[in-house]
Amino acid sequence: MSENRPQVGDDCATDQNHPQVGDDFEYKYVFSIPWGHNKAILDKCKGNPQKAIFYVKKTLENNWSRAVLLNFLDTDLFERQGKAVSNFSLTLPEDQSDLAQAITKDPYNFDFLTIRERFDEKELKDALMDNIGKFLLELGNGFAFVGREVRLQIGDTEEYVDMLFYNIKLHCYVVVEVKVEEFKPRDMGQLGTYMVTVNHHLKGENDGPTLGLIICKSKDNVKAQYALEASSQPMGISAYDINTFLPEDYKSSLPSIEEIEAELSDTTGSSSDDNGGQP
Repeated sequence: MSENRPQVGDDCATDQNHPQVGDDFEYKYVFSIPWGHNKAILDKCKGNPQKAIFYVKKTLENNWSRAVLLNFLDTDLFERQGKAVSNFSLTLPEDQSDLAQAITKDPYNFDFLTIRERFDEKELKDALMDNIGKFLLELGNGFAFVGREVRLQIGDTEEYVDMLFYNIKLHCYVVVEVKVEEFKPRDMGQLGTYMVTVNHHLKGENDGPTLGLIICKSKDNVKAQYALEASSQPMGISAYDINTFLPEDYKSSLPSIEEIEAELSDTTGSSSDDNGGQP
């Protein structure tokens, strides 16, 4: 039986070195997902057995349907996973640091959003909240949504966190701030203040340190790394990528509710006249 063990396949390995399934993870795993899933993975991971193994494990870990798997195969999740610039290795114990880094991505893919080309910060955040289910999928397994624009009392002032999550695996709160511009070091001051406030007012005695994540339009990795090294709070910085826009001209041409109601009213009135006023 062991001598005839199936290989990952010619589509997912080089001609000279075909690693067997059992060489990288337990032999049974490849048979724990449906054949349709396996075929989709093989089709998308030609020549890259590590990538194929990654998606098999993710499918098992998250119980992805074939449709969800296909979406993640198209978003380059393998290449983006754990790629955020962060200071987790400097601010967290090793076991927590590795897991915290693993839940990050760079860039985050928000191509499910439909926003106009000249979007502003509020519109982006509104779009994220309107699509919170898909946004949670993009964040990854283990995230629970706590709230949007969560009010924090800081001294005599009120501040509002863009998005607040709780990560079940890390047992900690995660503060997310969205910036529609390039990353600036001063963004970390705002985020750090929110994180410390969450630690004081929301964090339980059994919770881990609050994590912070800035998701920005773009970033200079060197500048981001230097800024992170200057902070004692565990933070990550990622860019976002939006591939799907609703053109502004199209959005402005959509009829309003009032216009639709007026059109329906005119149509109803015309029908009544044609029938002599009878329904």
